[in-house]
Amino acid sequence: MAMTRLAIRASAIALAAMTMPAVSAAQPAPVKPVDAFLAKTMRPAPNREPVIQHPRQSGAAQAALAAARAKFGRPPNIVMILMDDVGWSDLGAFGGGIAVGSPTPNLDRLAASGLRLTSAYSQPSCTPTRSSLLTGRLPVRTGLLKPYLPGENSAATGLNGEVTLAALLKQAGYTTQAIGKWHLGGAKETQPQNVGFDDYYGILTSSDDYTAWREPWRNPDLVNDPDRKAWAAAGETMAIVSGRTGEEAKPVYPIDLDTIRFVDEKFTQRATDFIASRKDQANPFFLYFGTRGAHFDNYPHPAFAGKSPGRYPFKDVIVELDHRVGQVVAALRQAGQLDNTIIMIASDNGPMAETFPDMGTTPFRSAKGSIYEGGIRTPFIASWPGVIAPGRVSDGLFDLMDVFATSLSLAGRPDLVPGDRYIDGIDQSGFLLADNGESARRVEYYWATNVFMGARVGEFKFLVRDQKTESDDSWPRSSPFSASVSELIYGGKMFNLYIDPKEEHALAPLKQPQIPVLTHAIRAHLDTFKSYPAKVPLR
Repeated sequence: MAMTRLAIRASAIALAAMTMPAVSAAQPAPVKPVDAFLAKTMRPAPNREPVIQHPRQSGAAQAALAAARAKFGRPPNIVMILMDDVGWSDLGAFGGGIAVGSPTPNLDRLAASGLRLTSAYSQPSCTPTRSSLLTGRLPVRTGLLKPYLPGENSAATGLNGEVTLAALLKQAGYTTQAIGKWHLGGAKETQPQNVGFDDYYGILTSSDDYTAWREPWRNPDLVNDPDRKAWAAAGETMAIVSGRTGEEAKPVYPIDLDTIRFVDEKFTQRATDFIASRKDQANPFFLYFGTRGAHFDNYPHPAFAGKSPGRYPFKDVIVELDHRVGQVVAALRQAGQLDNTIIMIASDNGPMAETFPDMGTTPFRSAKGSIYEGGIRTPFIASWPGVIAPGRVSDGLFDLMDVFATSLSLAGRPDLVPGDRYIDGIDQSGFLLADNGESARRVEYYWATNVFMGARVGEFKFLVRDQKTESDDSWPRSSPFSASVSELIYGGKMFNLYIDPKEEHALAPLKQPQIPVLTHAIRAHLDTFKSYPAKVPLR
């Protein structure tokens, strides 16, 4: 692996030298990091989010891609592993792991082998995040504002009219495989295998749709009444389903309170079988893998139940997920595919606070369902042996929407980014691949369904509305997932996330010079909806 990295780096450096200014070896020109707060941006196209330009790192990234393609004869494989309800600090590489009772050695090794992002963002909940990752568009533009509830997903056509990353990568010559949680509509035409994936094996809706209603402590009125139990069982397809393009996915593995424990094992076996089938294949592949764990309730595999230091089901599931990631990496290595594969790993949102004490961990304020950092700041790891330099850590902004345009650039087909709709995702290939890459994203936007909440530029987060989680008639009383949104705040709320990552001290009155920078970015963002209207009304 070390020799591979050296070879690719040597080729990359040689190619980059052709387009980069000569610098004396004895007196290297210092490169000052860009201050995102003061940075200027430009739009790559009228329908694209403005970016901070980094010509030097863009050249280095393209050189590295060209060198890898010359070596392997094709673009890289892309593996996206999206975990469910995993908190920012559940992973050891982000300060958790063994410290919170759930060691994650495989994930930590991946982080050490590549790039760890500390300011990566999801949406506040799963369906919005999954749609934004696969379309490069904010949920308010696609209309996928919230998770489908039990009984809704089976008939929903949420991605209707949207173009997915899988469809575009297929157009670029990729074999596309979806495994695991979907939760973007269960009707035939919106199932994964019919929106760009060649094949699908997974669960069409959320994990709790299969199990929560079966728990006697939670729903005795359903479990102990045969008629109501039959009614609840008919609400969704209670099984792992499988299907290929043009088909409607069919049940292949029934799910109940016992079999749910084996779902991630089944997913991983399908993933490793798929990877093995790609050995010696001429074209690259895109694997989108959505894990079941650690979505509530938590049902670890019997081999992991009670085995974590934390001894709670959530902790056991995190240890199991780490093992499953290790199996995927081992399969890539055994198939001879690892050195030409970029692996990206993230969570779809923050931990679910309502399930305390069996929940994930985050050092930030609030949790899943919230636009505070605990709800949307996700761990993010990117690893590509020989191309992404090991041991990198960056606090540059990255949104999971950026996976869309970035992946098309990695595939050598940035021209496939649609031009007929607004694309919020940014090409971050230079950020990921260049040795000292910096983010091309200057602004992170915060939305709660179709309500605009605020923005972050640099270390400053400015909220124009607040989100209240306290409710006297909610259980639990403090419920981010059942939060209410305030009217516009007079003066707004400003947080410096470097000195106050828990967002406990709003500083708006003390930060008057900085506020116009944020409000200008907000106005420019909201103006995009004039030329490119959203599918739902803005509030």
